[in-house]
Amino acid sequence: MTEERFFPATAMPDRDWWQALWPDPEGVLRRLGIQAGLTVADLCCGDGYFTAPLARLVEGRVYAVDLDPAMLARARTEVERAGASVLGCIAADARAIAAVLPETVDFVLMANTFHGVPEQTVLARAVAAAMKPGGRFAVVNWHARPREETAVLGQPRGPRTELRMSPEDLRAVVEPAGFVLERLVELPPYHYGAVFGRA
Repeated sequence: MTEERFFPATAMPDRDWWQALWPDPEGVLRRLGIQAGLTVADLCCGDGYFTAPLARLVEGRVYAVDLDPAMLARARTEVERAGASVLGCIAADARAIAAVLPETVDFVLMANTFHGVPEQTVLARAVAAAMKPGGRFAVVNWHARPREETAVLGQPRGPRTELRMSPEDLRAVVEPAGFVLERLVELPPYHYGAVFGRA
C-alpha cells in the first residue's frame, strides 16, 4: 500500500517551506517534553526532518517508523548528515507499531500526519500498546483554520480545511484509547502540540 492511499490527504512537503515553517525543529521537540534518556518512536517520520534532531536530542534512542521505504531512506540520510544514529528504521503500517518495535518506548511522536489517518482511535490504541507505563504520545497538528489562511512562502499549505482537527477533536479520538491530555503547546504560526499521557 502506498503512503498516498493510506494517508489520502497527506504529502511530504518540500524542504524549503518545511524549513520556513519549522526553523528550529529541536526546539519544537524540547517544548513537547522530549529529552535525553527517553526512548522515542518517530511514527510516520517521513523524510526525517524531525528524526535527525530527535536522534541528537535522545542520543540515538529513537526508532524511525514509516510506511514508505523511500521516505525511510531519506530519513536515514538526514540522520547520518546530522552526525547522529537511530536504533532502527522500520517500514511498517503505523497501526502495527506495537508489533514491529523490538521494545516498548517512553514517547511516541507523530507530526503532521494524524489528521489523515483512517481509524484514528485504532491507531491511538496501537500507540498505547507500544508504550511503557507512564508513556507519552505527542501529536503535532495544524490548527483548525481555513487552508487559505495558512500560507508558507506565499502559498496556502497544509491539509484540506475539512481534515484539520481542533484540540477537542483530537481528544475525542485519542482519549478513548487510554490516554489523558496533559497539556497543549502552541507551535506558531499554525500548529499546536497535544501531549497525552497513558492513563
